[in-house]
Amino acid sequence: MPEKPSVLFVCVHNAGRSQMAAAWLKHLAGDRVEVRSAGSAPTGSVNPAAVEAMSEVGIDMSAATPTVLTVDSVRASDVCITMGCGDVCPVFPGKRYLDWELDDPAGRGVEAVRPIRDEIRKLVEELIEEVAPEAAK
Repeated sequence: MPEKPSVLFVCVHNAGRSQMAAAWLKHLAGDRVEVRSAGSAPTGSVNPAAVEAMSEVGIDMSAATPTVLTVDSVRASDVCITMGCGDVCPVFPGKRYLDWELDDPAGRGVEAVRPIRDEIRKLVEELIEEVAPEAAK
């Protein structure tokens, strides 16, 4: 791994799971990890229930915007993580690819999003231990 590892979170709409994962990683690892998120078919805005669920744990995602997945964003990342949504990243040698099986928060209320948020936090904490152990806690 390079001095500052780079992680890309991908889901179809880049409105819920990938945005929460990116927010958790920024929050927990600070500037020790470069964080990106993107979607193959991004929506116009981030899921309001995801924004609310993250604000409950002190993380403000209100300014986040869905971004389109590009070959360059994959090429620039050390680890590419899809969110169990059938998305496929362009494959480059030397990159690490993971798929996190997560429920889709789309169209669900904040009560349904909270357990997804908490599961993402656990996965992100494990990821930090692997890619930037000095950034953990």
